[in-house]
Amino acid sequence: MNNKPMIELLYFEDCPSWKMAQESLEEIIRKHNIEATVQLVQVETDQEARDHRFVGSPSILVDRKDLFPVDHENYALGCRVYQTPDGVRGWPTIGMLEDALTARLS
Repeated sequence: MNNKPMIELLYFEDCPSWKMAQESLEEIIRKHNIEATVQLVQVETDQEARDHRFVGSPSILVDRKDLFPVDHENYALGCRVYQTPDGVRGWPTIGMLEDALTARLS
């Protein structure tokens, strides 16, 4: 039986921020020797956005739960923004992601 957590990075190809989130995620996984199944999930249509409850690119889920949950009901293709210590940007800082990921996995 595989008890590894599933980490999904949901993204919309036209939103370039997901690549920075992917780099940060990979760095954290290496740094902490996290054993997890990591899957990139490309969301290509509004129907897929609704099916995945996609709040924007990039979205990072652990075992189907968003690391940065937001109250949202209109799922569609688009870019996501994050409130960071450095202001609003298109992906979480490495510190934010590291804190959220290690808290979720502990």
